[in-house]
Amino acid sequence: MKFWLLSAALLGSVASAAPLTVTILHSDDLHGHLDPVKVGQGTYGGYARQTALVRKYAAQDPNPLVLSGGDTFQGTLFYNVYQGLADVLFMNLQGYQAMAVGNHEFDNGPEALARFAQKAQFPLLAANLDVSQEARLKDLIKPYAVLNVAGQKVGVIGAVTPDLPLISSPGDNVKMLELMQSLRGSVQALQAQGINKIILLSHLGYPLEQEVAKTVPGIDVIVGGHSHTLLGTFDNKDFPPSEGPYPTVVQNPDGNKTLLVAAWEWGKVLGRIRVTFNDAGAVESYEGNPIVVSADLPEDPTAKRMIETLSVPIASLRAQVIGNTTQGLNGNREIVRKRESTMANVLADAALEAGQKAGAVIAFVNGGGVRASINPGPITFEEAITVQPFGNTLTVLDLTGAEIKQALEHGVATWSEGKGQFLHVSKGMSYTFDLSKPAGSRVTAVTLNGQPLDDSKTYTVAMNTFTATGGDGFDVFKNTKGRRLDTGTLDIDILVNYFRAHPTVDAQPEGRIVIVNEPK
Repeated sequence: MKFWLLSAALLGSVASAAPLTVTILHSDDLHGHLDPVKVGQGTYGGYARQTALVRKYAAQDPNPLVLSGGDTFQGTLFYNVYQGLADVLFMNLQGYQAMAVGNHEFDNGPEALARFAQKAQFPLLAANLDVSQEARLKDLIKPYAVLNVAGQKVGVIGAVTPDLPLISSPGDNVKMLELMQSLRGSVQALQAQGINKIILLSHLGYPLEQEVAKTVPGIDVIVGGHSHTLLGTFDNKDFPPSEGPYPTVVQNPDGNKTLLVAAWEWGKVLGRIRVTFNDAGAVESYEGNPIVVSADLPEDPTAKRMIETLSVPIASLRAQVIGNTTQGLNGNREIVRKRESTMANVLADAALEAGQKAGAVIAFVNGGGVRASINPGPITFEEAITVQPFGNTLTVLDLTGAEIKQALEHGVATWSEGKGQFLHVSKGMSYTFDLSKPAGSRVTAVTLNGQPLDDSKTYTVAMNTFTATGGDGFDVFKNTKGRRLDTGTLDIDILVNYFRAHPTVDAQPEGRIVIVNEPK
């Protein structure tokens, strides 16, 4: 009998350490895009096509894992109406097995995320969040989960950007934990259970994910999100250049490979990578490339019917024409976080008009607050809400010229990283910055109506409440001692009212932002 027990134990240990092949099907930064979106000359994405793809590959690929890198919330009229509860229906239908919590999951506070999590048939993960003091979330977000795959255990950890308190609304009871330490702790906790195949669902962004791969031992695959990164090889004129290989391979401190994958944004592609782990749990081989979710793909009939049903309450609202543009308004992410943008100029001018009753003479718009472009032709309510989806209100601050310059310096301090803190300005104002100078000393000129800004003079400035209360790291706005007035006017209403007051809007770059010594 003892011999039989010993043999069974030995056989069990060998079985648990056998090589394993999994197929990771993944998405990130869907941002409520149930419907397809136009890219270049084509149309891509849409939950009905994505559902059909996920179901197809989940049925034919070995050991499929359906995973999300976060930011399911925010970005379309569907989100404004349903606050994520439409999206979770599709994620359940597609069989998602885990999701990283993204920063936009907190845009409507812990309560909206809790409602989403209660409906989700999969765990929500973030190892670097402490939600123990937030009653609405404390049992709904975990640092990691364990998935059973072909008789073996695979650990899945989550992480959210450390910028969360700056760029969303988690509330006072959600605390950030040190990232690398949190990830090490979760890896060690999984390894203590004998789990040697570990996937990180990351809403950290591609640059930080590479640092994690170099720093934290034991992570085999990182499924990315947050930076809207396109990785892989595509023969598609509608797509921008890829930002790196799929997967991006990084040497891990444990001597093994860590594979980094990402699936761009809005469901335009579906990530798909096959990974074989050896009997020690290390990555042995891999192959894959994101699948383009193009208009010629079939739609899942169930998902299609669901979208049709969910569209009924908002169909009349989304189709309302509120203005017109003959040339289009450029709000591309790559533009609005680094240079003057026609879409951002319109938003700044709209904020200025809305704040003039309160005395505003300047308006700022942070690049991260510009979420989409508008194509030439009639402008609909839906297009406006895609540009301004956050439900922010307008705040008016009294700031000194010195404080304004400090804010502009902060806006350009991380220029090379393309962060959302880059500031756009309303008509009549311009500023110049020199990228050959160190951060904090880059702004060389600031004018208002052709006159240099006076450091000691007070100016009334309109901006969204997120920025005014210190979002994107604007402590200068948060800590100012001058007058502060929250108007309560919604950002979408400000933009819609502007379009209605200016029936045709054709903004042009006009030198509001001048860049000197830009790297070639």
